Amino acid sequence: MDINIAIQQFLDWLAVERGLSDHTIASYSKDLVQFAEFASKHNVADASRIDEELVKSFLSQLKRNRYAATSVARKLSAIRSFLKFLTAERIVGRNPLALVTFSRPARRLPKSLDVDEVARLLHAPDVHTDLGLRDRAMLETLYATGLRVSELISLRVSDVNLDAGFVRCVGKGGKERLVPLGEVAGGFIALYTSEVRERLAGGRSTEYLFLTTQGRPMSRVMFWKIIKKYARAAGITKEITPHTLRHSFATHLLERGADLRSLQEMLGHANIATTQIYTHVSRDHLREVYRETHPRA
Repeated sequence: MDINIAIQQFLDWLAVERGLSDHTIASYSKDLVQFAEFASKHNVADASRIDEELVKSFLSQLKRNRYAATSVARKLSAIRSFLKFLTAERIVGRNPLALVTFSRPARRLPKSLDVDEVARLLHAPDVHTDLGLRDRAMLETLYATGLRVSELISLRVSDVNLDAGFVRCVGKGGKERLVPLGEVAGGFIALYTSEVRERLAGGRSTEYLFLTTQGRPMSRVMFWKIIKKYARAAGITKEITPHTLRHSFATHLLERGADLRSLQEMLGHANIATTQIYTHVSRDHLREVYRETHPRA
């Protein structure tokens, strides 16, 4: 079977059978199309002719072209998943990478803000304006729940239960989870929905919670610009992204005694190994506390 046809079948399977998001499928598509173009240049057009040497040559070229180790690892993961699918569907006779191991890049520790920096960021919006109150509600919700940015901007009004203090969100793979919502974040959401949201909607009917001035749901890029603006206003010099507040949420909970399983549930990680990266951050914090407080440190 032609590689490009096989790739399309794989992408269809990811969408229908695994229910992955459009963003995730687009990422798989980009990586596999790049691999297919490389294979074509090496006169490999049929999926059954993909072998270990072709994959290794592709990875070597990426490294020569100075791709980041994380990007190379992501593309390899896409190829592995693709070949597993082809084998399971009997499109190819065997998986050429079934017994092959590759060295993994060292995992980078996530960057986070300390508690004081988070407080400065959260207080940066002017809550006496419509957009400032909306932005404060979004920032408070992000830090209170540890949601992914895609989950935050996809929230619907019905997903928030202020009385029970929970937010319902749909994460990767279409998996639904409930995350506790603190009183402070809940209070700002209540203010926003009662005083601002209807004006932003401008008479349009929409289920989304956080809206733009055109009454549409917020985009990832727009929220990224918003959080950068408030980071500058708060005097935060660290490189900051919307994901920084998610990392800060996880780090601060662990520092204050949260258990790893509960954190895994709140973050929506399918594998606890993903959550365990935060234990390294927590250990660094403990060492710092020890050095500052122990008389013989």
